Amino acid sequence: MKIAVGSDMNIAVPNAVVEELKKRGHQVDTFGALVKTPAMWSKVAIEVAEQVADGTYDQAVLFCWTGTGISLAANKVKGIRAALCQDAQTAAGARQWNDANILCMSIRGVSEAVAKEILDAWFDNEPSTDAEDVACLAYLAAYPEG
Repeated sequence: MKIAVGSDMNIAVPNAVVEELKKRGHQVDTFGALVKTPAMWSKVAIEVAEQVADGTYDQAVLFCWTGTGISLAANKVKGIRAALCQDAQTAAGARQWNDANILCMSIRGVSEAVAKEILDAWFDNEPSTDAEDVACLAYLAAYPEG
């Protein structure tokens, strides 16, 4: 899988996730502060989200201090379902029920060990084919932008 990883800070957790994704056999490209500093979280999120939306990348992982800003910004891009995940159970649900295509994490709140658990849950789950779950996503896709 081709995965983009972006962060507004170049510190341990995002770098550990990049290495973990590579170990799992994914093709990984880095963005934001992982390439150059300084990096605005809003610009990193939009740049990466646009490339997921247009199919350049299959999925992405984004980081900022709380994870909130980067997820809000990524979700501005049509076709993106960015999920802020602080634990493995939330990541599993985001993939299963929400067909999330961008995983967002807090640099402050997620340790390297928890990030690996989150990645396990993210990649171990596929989008649900349950009619209600599919209908919810179809409703979101059809909702006009405001």
